[in-house]
Amino acid sequence: MDLRSVQRPLKKRYREEPGSSKVTLSARASRQETPVSCSVDIGRAVYAAEAHAGVGGSGQTACSGDLLLGALAACAQLTCQMVAENMGLDARRIEVGVEGDLDLAGTMGISEEVSVGFERIRVGFEVDAPGATEEELAALREKTERYCVVMQTLLDPPRIETRWG
Repeated sequence: MDLRSVQRPLKKRYREEPGSSKVTLSARASRQETPVSCSVDIGRAVYAAEAHAGVGGSGQTACSGDLLLGALAACAQLTCQMVAENMGLDARRIEVGVEGDLDLAGTMGISEEVSVGFERIRVGFEVDAPGATEEELAALREKTERYCVVMQTLLDPPRIETRWG
């Protein structure tokens, strides 16, 4: 696949018609059989989700934290692959692993001093590009981190608005 030729007309259109680059993604969650499970519909696929076993789920289905970390891993992986391709790097293997630490005492309301949510998230990149120079690998890292939508969203979170109906 020649990624540059695929992206060239998109970039041209976004430059010529600036508003055309804006998109809205959506997801909708609905309750399933129990209060600890739901389905998540992103319009192209439906995923099952469940509360973490540490708060009452069975532990057999992805929890929302898994989905968040999975979204970060997928975005970092795809971004790194696409940047490497556009840089002309011969990357034999790119693999991204993501881990996150949280204290369930926060989400269970056990302690007000414990935050609800992840305390720390680690993103690890393993890149096998034997012909790449140190400068090229540094550029790959910088561009991957700059253009990874999920990473940038977590680093500089948007304002979240809630509506109740």
